Amino acid sequence: MRRVLLAVALVGVVTAGVTLLAAARLQPPRPASGSVRDHGAKGDGKADDTAALQAAIDTAAGAVHLPPGTYRVTKTILVDLDKTGFASISGGGSARVVMAGAGPAFKFVGTHAGTAAPATVKDNVWDRQRMPCIDGVEIVGDHPEANGIEAAGTHMLTVTRVLIRRCLHGIHLTGRNRNVTIGDCHVYHNRGVGIFFDRVNLHQTNVTGSHVSYNGGGGVVVKAGEVRNLHVSGCDVEANHDKDGPPTANVLIDSTGGSNAEVAITGCTVQHTRNAPGSANIRVKGPSNPDKGTTEVRDGHVTITGNVLSDTKVNVHLDHARGVVVSGNTFWTGVEYNLLVENSTSVVVGPNNLDRNPRYFREEDGSANAVLFRDCSDCTVSGLFVKGTRTAPAGVAVVKCDRMHLSGLTVLDCDTAGLLLDGLTRSRVTGCVVRDDRPGAGVPLRVVGGDGNTVADNTVAPAPR
Repeated sequence: MRRVLLAVALVGVVTAGVTLLAAARLQPPRPASGSVRDHGAKGDGKADDTAALQAAIDTAAGAVHLPPGTYRVTKTILVDLDKTGFASISGGGSARVVMAGAGPAFKFVGTHAGTAAPATVKDNVWDRQRMPCIDGVEIVGDHPEANGIEAAGTHMLTVTRVLIRRCLHGIHLTGRNRNVTIGDCHVYHNRGVGIFFDRVNLHQTNVTGSHVSYNGGGGVVVKAGEVRNLHVSGCDVEANHDKDGPPTANVLIDSTGGSNAEVAITGCTVQHTRNAPGSANIRVKGPSNPDKGTTEVRDGHVTITGNVLSDTKVNVHLDHARGVVVSGNTFWTGVEYNLLVENSTSVVVGPNNLDRNPRYFREEDGSANAVLFRDCSDCTVSGLFVKGTRTAPAGVAVVKCDRMHLSGLTVLDCDTAGLLLDGLTRSRVTGCVVRDDRPGAGVPLRVVGGDGNTVADNTVAPAPR
């Protein structure tokens, strides 16, 4: 009897086991986990967490989360969007990734080859790739060639609340991208460029509310490529110059070998470093196609307005630029020039304040703070306020220019001369106040050569010589 009961019990156990196994097989598969800890990441700053982070991406979890910790990686974490599908990486502000190898810590790769127009976006981009995100992560370089984030072929890349430091380049955009948003980020103390548009074909980019500072190769830098609709707004962009490196700028738009235009730089503080040779706060440089024999100045459509600009060799430098507006800014401590415009056309300079405020100056600093237009044509300068230029031929100098219109300028207490017109042709200078009422004042208005000009209705004191 006992044997019978035992056999029945064993049959029951087996049957139950078979039933449970069958039920398990009928259950849907467990969703891929987005936590890098579930893939073996230690987050202790010592272990190599490269494989764990890459596994979390490759499982196509969609939302990859880095819990608080320090994640050391030795190879680039590749986000191949067409394979993984929609992807976001988040650290909640408490995750640190240390890149201990060469290349970017994270690289987003898509296949978008269209424009920003909806009709050019293929179905696989909408269905698998659109708007890759990275948010709330600190990236620290621990290799001479470590970079922060790189992106190519993306559509609607969104980078927010990210801190990148001690890398070569911070955010590196290459190839072709569209509709990039970079907001509320800190790109700080990198050896190369903070935000680098590197020979990229990219339209529609917003850089907003971010600190881009102490990057040795420049702050926001566009080189070659084709960039359109770039907005740098509400940012603090400071000290992005290596004193021992080549000249660069806090914001540099360099179209040599490319074509870049339609740029707005608004509401930013753009400042420092005066001791770096060739430093500039904003530099716009062309021409775009000298190798094709094009001598016409084309690149530009740049608006620079509502910014605070100070403490570099040149505050704003326009070279072979076209269609630029500079208005409503404050300038000081342009060691060589507050505003330097060369070989440019269709430039409009409106009311800006270029005041030598004693709070920010010591006479022994020797800052010139001058304004110079040289080899330019078809430009308008109106309502400009210039005071206290030192160590320069004039507060405002217009040299070898044609068809210029200067009106309503106020140029006060400048050494050597207030307003210098040297080789000016077919131009009009009217309604300006050019005075130096200091004891032993110099020449307020000086005219050298030129032809076909109207210089009238100006208030000049002492009398011109």
